[in-house]
Amino acid sequence: MPAAATSAPPRARIERRAVHGVLLLDKPLGLSSNEALQKAKRLLRAQKAGHTGTLDPMATGLLPLCFGAATKFSQASLEADKAYRAVLQLGRRTTTGDAEGAVLDERPVSLTAAQVDAALARFVGEIDQVPPMHSALKREGRPLYEYARAGVEVERAARRVRIHRLDLVAWQDDRLEIDVLCSKGTYVRTLAEDLGEALGCGAHLVALRRTASGPLSVEQAITLEMLEQMDETGRDARLLPPDVLVAHWPAVHLTADEAGRFLAGMRRRVDHRDAPAVRVYGPQAGAFLGSAQVRAGELIPMRLLSPPEVLALGVSFNKS
Repeated sequence: MPAAATSAPPRARIERRAVHGVLLLDKPLGLSSNEALQKAKRLLRAQKAGHTGTLDPMATGLLPLCFGAATKFSQASLEADKAYRAVLQLGRRTTTGDAEGAVLDERPVSLTAAQVDAALARFVGEIDQVPPMHSALKREGRPLYEYARAGVEVERAARRVRIHRLDLVAWQDDRLEIDVLCSKGTYVRTLAEDLGEALGCGAHLVALRRTASGPLSVEQAITLEMLEQMDETGRDARLLPPDVLVAHWPAVHLTADEAGRFLAGMRRRVDHRDAPAVRVYGPQAGAFLGSAQVRAGELIPMRLLSPPEVLALGVSFNKS
């Protein structure tokens, strides 16, 4: 008789818990942003989590992960400027704009330093980009990369983005390494292709690393391997408070009484100039309450922490 099939033991169920804060992850090569998020979420046993902007599997670098209360402010990181280190292969175009695609054509590379500098300068400022087919941008509920994999080309409208800085890091033969500081929605893959055309030889992206997102830097980030080697106390210690996502906004500080009313959703009078977004604090140091806008001297609540979130973050409004 054939031997009875053996099945793997069931995976132990993870007991989830309320976790609040931001983990700066150095995403590894080969993982999607969501796969990296799910691994970190399991390690922290977090109930609620989200990331702040997709990095392609071929890209590495800074991926801010939001847990619990911090997810309320993830949009601020999505809207923030991003910084990248990119490596371009000159002289070769591919179907995907990166090293994973098939080669479309090859051209000789014969450039001068002046030509490279002039081409880089052309892309600084506001430019129009056509989003690549191999991207997570959705059309009729489906990401464009699904159409691309099916061999379907979808018409895409050009989008206006801003390149704040475009600096040459290294250039040797047919490899060009650049630093990019850009607005949200910029596709560095498309920038690489357009830069290759401006140089007259074509190009595709062979490496991409996100080095910053708004005020957050990859130098502060931790790898999944490091996180796996820690105990839970160590992992929790790597969480930054939710307000790091909005640290570049002006701050408004309230008294204990005013803070309580603000958390109840009430508008307050403040001595502050008009601002589309501010971070609001109670009287204690670091007592983050949420976000608001200021209009005509009035503080108007936007995204607020809930009472359990306030307590979990160690905030109280005792006057003693």
